[in-house]
Amino acid sequence: MSTSRPMVIGVTGGSGSGKTTVSQDIIKRLAGESVVMVPQDAYYQDQSEKSMAERRMTNYDHPDSLDNELLISQLKQLLNRETIEQPTYDYTNHTRSSETITVEPADVIILEGVLLFTEQKLRDLLDIKVYVDTDDDLRFIRRMQRDIVERGRTVDSVVNQYMETVKPMYHQFVEPTKRYADIILPEGGANAVGIGMLEAQIRAILSRNKA
Repeated sequence: MSTSRPMVIGVTGGSGSGKTTVSQDIIKRLAGESVVMVPQDAYYQDQSEKSMAERRMTNYDHPDSLDNELLISQLKQLLNRETIEQPTYDYTNHTRSSETITVEPADVIILEGVLLFTEQKLRDLLDIKVYVDTDDDLRFIRRMQRDIVERGRTVDSVVNQYMETVKPMYHQFVEPTKRYADIILPEGGANAVGIGMLEAQIRAILSRNKA
């Protein structure tokens, strides 16, 4: 592991854009390097003091649903080569879980999340900002497949949530942050050429840091 400041790569895009796939692909390509991934959605607000009815009303596509203060604090710890206890979120009970995940410092930190670029203090900590730009229809189909298969949702509930919060919040908060991106990556994980160029850029920076 290098003693220089770790490199932080921020990967964002709409729900279903492929940002997690891109992040995982980068990690595979950097096999042998010191890399860790931190998901922004692990940092949803603790809602343990709210009633279950209030928790169910949470709009997870709004920036206020996130505890960015904790995320920034823990990211700074990783930048200082300190180990963190990353929170986890219990979607069944709509609040933060009591369990945490130990994350060791690394030379490359990949931070991924839908609302990643909405907070300036967080953007300022990112060395490379990647926006995964995928067609709205494709993103919706991917989200529906995921929510039905992995989360046991009904078609109606997925459609209703998408129309009521996901789509309007995307256009209000996520899409406008495209202007902050250093790299816009069309079609997500399917864009092997774009991911390859990103890998080359990361490796070039790592080489300079190790020199």
